[in-house]
Amino acid sequence: MSQYLISLPALESNASILREVAERSGAKIVLALKAFSLWPTFAKLQPYLSGCCASGLWEAKLSQQYFGKETLTYSPAYTRRDIEELLEFTTHLDFNSLSQWKSFREVCLTHPRAQAGEIHFGLRINPLHSTGETPLYDPCSPGCRLGVTRDQLEGADLSGLSTLHFHTLCEQPASDLVSTMEAVERDFGHLLASPQFTDLNMGGGHWITKPDYDREALIALVQRIQEKYSIQVWLEPGEAVAIHTGVLRAQVLDVFESQGTRHAVLDISATCHMPDVLEMPYRPDVFLVADGEPAAAPPAVSLAGENYQLATEQGPHLHQLGGPSCLAGDSIGDYAFSRPLEIGDTLVFDDMAHYTFVKSTLFNGVPHPDLALLHEGGEIETVRRFGYEDFAGRLG
Repeated sequence: MSQYLISLPALESNASILREVAERSGAKIVLALKAFSLWPTFAKLQPYLSGCCASGLWEAKLSQQYFGKETLTYSPAYTRRDIEELLEFTTHLDFNSLSQWKSFREVCLTHPRAQAGEIHFGLRINPLHSTGETPLYDPCSPGCRLGVTRDQLEGADLSGLSTLHFHTLCEQPASDLVSTMEAVERDFGHLLASPQFTDLNMGGGHWITKPDYDREALIALVQRIQEKYSIQVWLEPGEAVAIHTGVLRAQVLDVFESQGTRHAVLDISATCHMPDVLEMPYRPDVFLVADGEPAAAPPAVSLAGENYQLATEQGPHLHQLGGPSCLAGDSIGDYAFSRPLEIGDTLVFDDMAHYTFVKSTLFNGVPHPDLALLHEGGEIETVRRFGYEDFAGRLG
């Protein structure tokens, strides 16, 4: 049975790094639910973080119900019903456009929680400063719908707003945030300097817990911005919470050769269970559980008694790994192993906690992997097992 396996100790380790950065910099750091929203882990994360950021009503409700601290909500567009429900509990409510703010400003500012100062209202800005390499994930690409550009703010009525929010990064280093902040100050520094604005949300995409991330540069930047503008900085990392904390365990269902290619069909799917493999595109490390020379470093989550051999890009036992869906392009890639794969072999896909099961689907009726937690003592707890009823229940 396929399984997403998440290590609770690894999550706590990442969260402790984030707490240290928050304490040293003065920033408030929240979990981006769009990257990692496995709520059975929230009790472990809650002591380290200031809350969660949500991409809409449903994620915001998840934050309120299971995390219970600050909830920062942003969506490219809201309905009136969304706004009315969010006003009852969210602590920050950010808008994507001036037209949305104009539509909902009155209902927002007259709400009792707003009158009591319990909600901050914000506007997403677009500094038009691209630093990423994948257009699909670039909010500063030409004509992008996300955020308000400087020219759109000329003569605009911004009364009632107290937060500026930008999000331009995707799994990027501190140097890209530094250059982005230069663009933000150039185009929006006059707003940051205004007493009206009390908060600056720098969004997510910061790989703060990666070993080579320059945390000192991030801390210095946050300190400088907060001191210069007398403003509270927020950070919304998702992958930084979940990086190197989870794996996707799979089994080989079939092995055969066709047109000179050796295929291995698995019980997990790129399109259904790890779509970034196709979208980024992204090539995960893959380990074969087998006897023999062990890998120099094991996967993010390893089990006692198992030996792991890291697959390579080239070698004598090259296989194209594919999923069980009908999509012709449901291919994870070509991997070479120490021996030919056999039906029943276990493969472990590394670093599969973030942007995997939050984006997974039940397309084609492909069975969904279990969601499981690895506890500090080695106990595995299955927190969700999916069945036919989950598939059928979405369709009628």
